[in-house]
Amino acid sequence: MKRFSMISIGAIALVAGISFAGKIPVVSNIFHGEVAIAQNAKKAPVQLRLEAEKKVVQQDSQGKQTVTWQALQGQVVVQPGDVLRYTVTGGNNGDKAVKNLTINQPIPQGMVYVLKSATVNNKQGAKITYSIDGGRSFVEEPTIKVTLANGKQETRPAPATAYTHIRWNFGSSVAAREIVKGSYQVQVR
Repeated sequence: MKRFSMISIGAIALVAGISFAGKIPVVSNIFHGEVAIAQNAKKAPVQLRLEAEKKVVQQDSQGKQTVTWQALQGQVVVQPGDVLRYTVTGGNNGDKAVKNLTINQPIPQGMVYVLKSATVNNKQGAKITYSIDGGRSFVEEPTIKVTLANGKQETRPAPATAYTHIRWNFGSSVAAREIVKGSYQVQVR
């Protein structure tokens, strides 16, 4: 049975693209629990934080299962089958609104996205999209073409193993001092 250390899984690259006409998105490397600043010279800084938690399922004396999330800190070992939840938080620390804040998060190697687990806080206009091509394109419901036994092709929903990235677009504007949040779950292979 394989075991993975959070360190061996590697730092998860968190990409914050602040879409301004003619501007280059900002890329920040973040280890869980640490902070990075994504900043455009003409706009306010956006502070990014990535946190990881492990799903813990316990059974009480009556046989009822309860689910809790244990924060992962330091050198942590996870087993195949373990479910982790990543939460990305972006805070506009400036005095001006940030337009078109987009955060891209790759699915870590050695993990599989848990379908329909991505969430976004109640930010009006927020949208979640996914990539199955290494982050080159994003859609709300990824599909693949499957060749059937009779040779015909059929379009089907992409399997969880095909997902490579998640993107949160937080609407047209994130106000000064506003915090936005998105999360998703993965299972260790």
